[in-house]
Amino acid sequence: MTHVMAKGANIPLTAAAVRAVLRWSATPGAPDVDVSALLVAADGKVRSDADFVFYNQPRHPSGLVRHLPKQQAGAGDEVSDAVEIDLGRLAEDVDRVVMAGSSEEGSFPSVPRLRVLVFDVAAGEGADPLAEFPVTDSGDVTALVAGEFYRRAGGWKFRAIGQGYATGLSGLATDYGIAVEDGEEVADALPPVDGPPAPEPAVPAADLPEEPDIYTLAPAAPQAAPAPPPPSAPPTVGTPAAPAPAGYGYPQPSAAQAGGYGYPPQQPQPQQQPQQSPQPGGYGYPQQQPGYGYPQQQQPAPGYGYPQQQPAPQAQPQAQQAAQQPAPQPTGAPGFALPPQGPQFQPR
Repeated sequence: MTHVMAKGANIPLTAAAVRAVLRWSATPGAPDVDVSALLVAADGKVRSDADFVFYNQPRHPSGLVRHLPKQQAGAGDEVSDAVEIDLGRLAEDVDRVVMAGSSEEGSFPSVPRLRVLVFDVAAGEGADPLAEFPVTDSGDVTALVAGEFYRRAGGWKFRAIGQGYATGLSGLATDYGIAVEDGEEVADALPPVDGPPAPEPAVPAADLPEEPDIYTLAPAAPQAAPAPPPPSAPPTVGTPAAPAPAGYGYPQPSAAQAGGYGYPPQQPQPQQQPQQSPQPGGYGYPQQQPGYGYPQQQQPAPGYGYPQQQPAPQAQPQAQQAAQQPAPQPTGAPGFALPPQGPQFQPR
């Protein structure tokens, strides 16, 4: 149900968020109207210039009060300009939200069918307004306070006001604490917050650098030859393999035998049998060393009728011994006999 209100009347509101609309008929020659909202503290002044939401500053920093774009209202020539207010989420130091309107092209008596409509945002589009206030006797003014939302007993109420300012929007803003210089428009005093950035000033053609002729460009200066790279360090060869520690009684192998860097591993050579030196023997015969636990055998000394034995040939390496046959040993040696005695040993 829509409450049709007279000037000065008020109604309680149960909606947490409302949309406050100024609607009029855009007939030929009728002035255009802009809606705005001011967040006012208990002293009747705005807390800062950011509390003034209008077409040049369409969003409050808290995001709880927003100016909406103008749109056609249904069929015909009616136009609507509105603000949305989240009443239930506003800060406690906001005592009132003033709904204002301004006209720069003429006074409000020239605006046909001007009225205030209050909608519940949660009801959606197409729902009936909660309240309607026809503005009919505002006087010859170019700005007016259409109505206000104010706190009362823990809730919110709406009051229809319709009181105008002959000094326009600047006079209305100054009355609520907005700093505006004499003769300055509110749109100039408050720069846009969320609007597009201002275009950069054009640079005069005389200050622009001349474009070079691509066909008469001077040849590029020769570039200095790049400095030769510093001599690189010689390649690092691999670390030779550490020689194996020499065993007891064996010499340490050389780098070539150990297969170090650049040397192939050498195959082990077959060991040679040590040469046997002739044993010192007795008179004309080599002496043979006795074995452990065996008596020493005496070889007969060369005497009359016995050939002198030759010393045994030296031992050859193992590879040569395999190819050669062992030297034949003398056979038929006589048994044990004393060597011939000289006359000094003959019995007397």
